[in-house]
Amino acid sequence: MGYGLGIFLLVLGLILALAVQDAISGIDITLIGWILALAGVLVLVLTAVQANSRRTHRTVARTTHADGSQSVTERRTDQDPPPAV
Repeated sequence: MGYGLGIFLLVLGLILALAVQDAISGIDITLIGWILALAGVLVLVLTAVQANSRRTHRTVARTTHADGSQSVTERRTDQDPPPAV
């Protein structure tokens, strides 16, 4: 899933729902269009939620010791940093 699939489904659904005037026996093209548009919106929302949940905060600290050696400490958290005030 991705933004491209969501946009594709949304556009295709809106075209079928709003712009196509043809009729096929036993098939409601307008309803299929609205279902595809709804599925596109759902894919877009799920993709945005999934992308937002992957944000991590990373802190790297370098410490120089008296003998000249350095050590690096890395800390990662899954929460977003607090907003700047």
